[in-house]
Amino acid sequence: MNEQNSVLNIIGKVSGLLSKYIAVVILITSAIAFTHPQEFMWIPQYTALFLGTAMFGMGLTIKREDFQIVFSRPKEVISGCILQYTIMPLAAYLLAVVMNLDTDIALGVILVGCCPGGTASNVIAYIAKGDVPLSVGMTITSTLIAPLVTPVLVYLLAGSWVEVSFMAMVLSVVKIVLLPVLAGIILNSLFHETIVKLGGILPLVSVVAIVTIIDGIVAVNAAKLMSCGLIVMLAVVLHNGIGMALGLGMARLMKVSYAKETSIAIEVAMQNSGLALALATANFAANPLATLPGAIFSVWHNVSGSIFASCRIKEVEEKQKLELKEHAIAK
Repeated sequence: MNEQNSVLNIIGKVSGLLSKYIAVVILITSAIAFTHPQEFMWIPQYTALFLGTAMFGMGLTIKREDFQIVFSRPKEVISGCILQYTIMPLAAYLLAVVMNLDTDIALGVILVGCCPGGTASNVIAYIAKGDVPLSVGMTITSTLIAPLVTPVLVYLLAGSWVEVSFMAMVLSVVKIVLLPVLAGIILNSLFHETIVKLGGILPLVSVVAIVTIIDGIVAVNAAKLMSCGLIVMLAVVLHNGIGMALGLGMARLMKVSYAKETSIAIEVAMQNSGLALALATANFAANPLATLPGAIFSVWHNVSGSIFASCRIKEVEEKQKLELKEHAIAK
């Protein structure tokens, strides 16, 4: 038993390390996929399976207490979700129009914008000393309503570029997101003690799944990345930056606490870009480059989120120093 616990602890530490530095992991493995694409060509056909596995892992981590957060703080959670499902989709659409993006790239950017929050946002919110329960509540809520909201938004916004099958998208999101998440939640409720023991390992499942998906996309589009990679990168950086800035600005207008501001900004800007990849693969096979924005966003939002977290931590430390100085003067 001790040996088993020791192995689980080691795996848990590795899992935590990889989750924290997932952007670095993606950069390294993507570089390998770019230079040796043939070794990764088998992956795209299993994109939905890998993402479903990641979402199942997310479901396993959701506890009864997490739902209590949603019901105990409905105003904050719902407001945050509304911001996410308005700012990011509209920003994506405007960028596609203003930058005159090609059909595939425009579709890919819009798909990213219409997706729910990514689970990595909870980690970044923790690092940034944000309101983690609020972040978790927003992620759960935006994910559970995604089967309806995401297809509606994609249908409305991407219809100018491509034909969108609404029902096909609904079924895709249900199969890839809703059913695996619900299965994870049910399994957690039935075998909670066992799941708790394996808790440190679960993030590793999601990390491996997301990294594998991105490597497959990079391998398949290696040649095209040379010609359109920069414009996609620019669109992704602007999209994420607009989400972060407007998310923070709107949170301040809501007059919430500093920690809540941080979480809302992070949650709005960080998307479940893996879902965007899966939807592009499953529903828009005629637009192969639509997967690129999601792949690049998966790397970039972890980088920008970490930078944002560092800035917020410094602000908190400076405020604390100022308060201590004022307190000392008052004495």
